[in-house]
Amino acid sequence: MNSLKDKIKKIGLQAKDASKILAKTSSTQKNKALLAMADHVLKDKELILGANKKDTEQAAAKGLSESFIDRLELNEERINSIATTLREIESFKDPVGKVLDSWTRPNGLNISRVSTPLGTIGVIYESRPNVTADAGALCLKSGNASILRGGSDSIHSCIAIHNSIQKGLNEADITEHAIQMIESTNREAVDMMLHGINKSIDVIVPRGGKNLVAQVEKEAKVPVFAHLEGICHIYVDKDADKDKAVNVCVNAKMRRPGICGAVETILVHSDIAQIFLPELINALSARACEIRGCEETQKYSNNILPASEEDWKTEYLMPIVSIKLVQDCDAAIKHIEAFSSGHTESILTENLNTASKFQSDIDSAIVMHNASTQFADGGEFGLGGEIGIATGKFHARGPVGVDQLTSFKYLVNGNGHTRP
Repeated sequence: MNSLKDKIKKIGLQAKDASKILAKTSSTQKNKALLAMADHVLKDKELILGANKKDTEQAAAKGLSESFIDRLELNEERINSIATTLREIESFKDPVGKVLDSWTRPNGLNISRVSTPLGTIGVIYESRPNVTADAGALCLKSGNASILRGGSDSIHSCIAIHNSIQKGLNEADITEHAIQMIESTNREAVDMMLHGINKSIDVIVPRGGKNLVAQVEKEAKVPVFAHLEGICHIYVDKDADKDKAVNVCVNAKMRRPGICGAVETILVHSDIAQIFLPELINALSARACEIRGCEETQKYSNNILPASEEDWKTEYLMPIVSIKLVQDCDAAIKHIEAFSSGHTESILTENLNTASKFQSDIDSAIVMHNASTQFADGGEFGLGGEIGIATGKFHARGPVGVDQLTSFKYLVNGNGHTRP
C-alpha cells in the first residue's frame, strides 16, 4: 500500500480520536494552549521568517504575481498579528456546551438545544501561511480537531508555524493530534482529504483562489464551507460624502489588492459623476491603480481602459478596478445581483433610507454602509480571525469563527414519559 496513503489514514484516525477528547476538554486547558501558542510563535519568529524567506524566494523565482507574494510574505508585524489573533481567540467565550434555547412542552418534557463541536475539520489552503495558526486555533477553541494542508508555495512557512503551535499544545498537555499538518505537497493528499479520509473528516474548508475552491466544491464527498470568489462592489450614491467616498474607495481597492475583500467594481450614481469621478480617478491613478470603465466613465480620463463584460465578473486580486455609472440605487442593485459572488458589497451614502434599502435588498454574506470592503474579515468583526468567509446559505455564512464551527444537539429530559 502507498506509504503516503498509510500516513494520511493514520492522521485521519488520530484526528478522529483527538476530536472525541477535545469535545470534553475544559476551556481552561484550551485557553492555556492558545496563550502558549502565541508565546511560541513570537519566540520562534526568526525561524518562521527564515522559512518564509525560502517560500517567497521560490515564489519570485517562479514568476508568481506580486499579489500572490504579498499574501505569502510574512514580516515582524504580520507574525505579531498572528500572536495577537491567538490571544484574541483565547479571550472568547467557549462556544461548546452553550444552551442555545430551551423550552418545556405541555406534557412536561424539557427540551434544550446545546452547542457541540463539528468533529474534525480539514482545511486546504494556498498562499497564506497565517491560516495555519488561525484555523488551528479556531478549531481548537471550538473543540474540533483539525487537519491542515497548506500549499506547496507556502509549505516551509506553514510547517514552521505548525511547529510553534505544537509546542503550545504540548505545554497545555493537549494531544498533538488536535492540530495536525499534512506536510506532503502531493496532490493525492488533497484527494484523500476531499474524500474524508475514511470518514475521519466532517467538514472541509478551502482557503485560496477560485480554482482551488471550485475543485473542492466539485470533488468533495464531505460538507464544504466555501466561497468561490470575492467579487466585491461599492456603490457610491448621489448622497455620498465626496471626500469620505474617495477615501473609502481607495482603501477598499489599494490597502491590499490581493485579498478577497478588495473591491473589484465601483458603481457611481450618474448625478455626481462630474464632481466625484475626477477626484476618484486621480486618487486611484496616484496609487498606480489601473482603471477600466464603461463608456461614460471613459469620458473623464484618457487613461481609462474600456471595460468589457468580462471585467464586471472578474476578481482581479491586483491593482485593477472597474468603474461603471448607474442611474440610481436600483440600477446598482441590479448590477450587483447579476455579477456579485455573494461575498461583500458596500454603499456609500449619507441617506439612511437609501442605505437601508441597499442593505435590505442585497443578498450577499456581508453588506456594508459607509465602510471599506476590506473590513470583510473575521478579526475585524471581533471573531478573532476566521477559518474562511462562507458565501453559501447553509449552516454558516460570512466570516466563519468559533461559533460557526459548532453544531448542536437536543437534550430531552422527562420523568417516565411515554408517547400515547
